[in-house]
Amino acid sequence: MRFLPTDEQRDFVRTLRRLLDASEVPAAVRAWGAGDRAPGRALWSRLADTGLFALAADGEHDGLGPLPLEAALGFVELGRAGVPGPVVETVAAAVLLAGLGDEGPAKRFLPGLLSGGASASLTLPDAAPYALDADAATYCFTVSRAGELRLADPDGGPVLRSTDPTRRLLRPPAGGGELLARGPAVTAAAGSALGWARLLTAAQCLGVGEALLARTVEYAKQRTQFGTPIGGFQAVKHRLADTLLGLEFARPLVWAAGLSLDPGEVAAAKLAAGEAAYAAAMTALQLHGAVGYTEELDLSLWLRKARPLRDAWGTPSACRAAVLGAARR
Repeated sequence: MRFLPTDEQRDFVRTLRRLLDASEVPAAVRAWGAGDRAPGRALWSRLADTGLFALAADGEHDGLGPLPLEAALGFVELGRAGVPGPVVETVAAAVLLAGLGDEGPAKRFLPGLLSGGASASLTLPDAAPYALDADAATYCFTVSRAGELRLADPDGGPVLRSTDPTRRLLRPPAGGGELLARGPAVTAAAGSALGWARLLTAAQCLGVGEALLARTVEYAKQRTQFGTPIGGFQAVKHRLADTLLGLEFARPLVWAAGLSLDPGEVAAAKLAAGEAAYAAAMTALQLHGAVGYTEELDLSLWLRKARPLRDAWGTPSACRAAVLGAARR
């Protein structure tokens, strides 16, 4: 099994990284958190031009995939840059719709989602009861335990704020909205959507952890105590090394999950990457001290993402249960 990216995959990652480096993402993140979605939507459009969202569906739906590994590689870069908005949810919704066939909801909604002209939020029973940024997304889809896919109306529902100010959570009313499809096909497609959502959230976690570690290493080289950079202290070196090991151990799990989309492997990747990102946030906060909390420091934009992303689309306990369940089968 090959775990190294191909030349085409590396080129795709480099394209995304250059785009994000030139896009003033921290400013777009702060604007999104303040309710101004225009910079984030402009960034979304540029990302769509790379084909990132089209990786969720095959050529019959005018997509480029399905290519979950390539999507995961791209979402590492989104996490590293701190891109706001329901990016994971849009891809997961596209996967769900593509799983229902060529007619009906797929024909109606997929072109916009794959081209970047539309965005989506999505709730699934148990795994994702809250719709992320439903008030900012073009569509809000819900799937019930009974296997009903509905287009929900998010207006009027209470909006909950997350630890990350760019994440707004809403619970759509049960049984409300337009019924789009029902039956076993919806349930099966929702399972595929959950796998993709967990995989891409794991990839985001990996990117967030890498960004936090890189900024912390740079800070440890600059901050001095007793006339010496703190990065030279053994305790600091050990903490940074442990953080790096956590991220590097999570990385092959994410790639393996992208290759197989096996539910157990996806859950293991989500668990490892989520815990590694959260550990990176704790390391960054400890070594930066109280300055890490300040709004003015860009570090705070990633610090506040680690915990919500760790718990999104499957908490650590839920992912452990999924891993154990897969092992028993």
